[in-house]
Amino acid sequence: MRAIIVDDERLARNELRNLLSEFPEIDVIEEASNASEALEKIAQLQPDIVFMDIHMPGTNGIEALKQLKELEEIPKVVFVTAYDEHAIEAFRLNALDYLLKPVDPDRLNETINKLVSSEEEENFEALQQNTRKDRLLSIEDKIFLKDGEKCFYIGLQDIRYFESMGNYVKVYFNNNKPMILRSLNSLEERLSSDHFFRANRKYIINLNHITAIENWFNGGLQVTLSDNEKIEISRRQTIRFKDMMSL
Repeated sequence: MRAIIVDDERLARNELRNLLSEFPEIDVIEEASNASEALEKIAQLQPDIVFMDIHMPGTNGIEALKQLKELEEIPKVVFVTAYDEHAIEAFRLNALDYLLKPVDPDRLNETINKLVSSEEEENFEALQQNTRKDRLLSIEDKIFLKDGEKCFYIGLQDIRYFESMGNYVKVYFNNNKPMILRSLNSLEERLSSDHFFRANRKYIINLNHITAIENWFNGGLQVTLSDNEKIEISRRQTIRFKDMMSL
């Protein structure tokens, strides 16, 4: 991980650089002697971690951390200071850790372990998100829905059916019917056909919620869902449906 050391005292920077040299996962790529210089180098080099003093001439470390929030890519920050009165505010601003000078090697080791664990967790979450985007949603997945001021986090198994409403889709589950800005075609592409079936141009139904099936006009079928809603399966889709569901 690429690191920058920020401290107005050259000896303090040298001491911390020597301590960090014991950790092969940390590569100190630059130093800065004040917050303004640090902000410039952070924006330019985009390090993974910044070890920063708090009491420096001009802008202090706390104020510098606040300004970092404006960057698109925000590095993790560890404060290295001789004073402990800013610890609460530092953690409130999501600093990774707060080390007191002189830095104890064992305490620094704890910080590096925390940094490594944090990186691994973020990489895992990113992988999970990318994996979800690239795969079909299964019946065990949960989805987030927002309709106006209302938000829902609902399991797909609880959704009985989807209804096309022009550029929107109405989602039916429990006693709720939120509307989402999405086409039924794009939604169909994300849902597993093991559990969701396109009944006709207007509806996608959850196969697990079918309670009855009967013959309907023109060679089609009509299904009754768990809420007693009746939905017609078009003649063309009936052929697919019978093929899928038959032994």
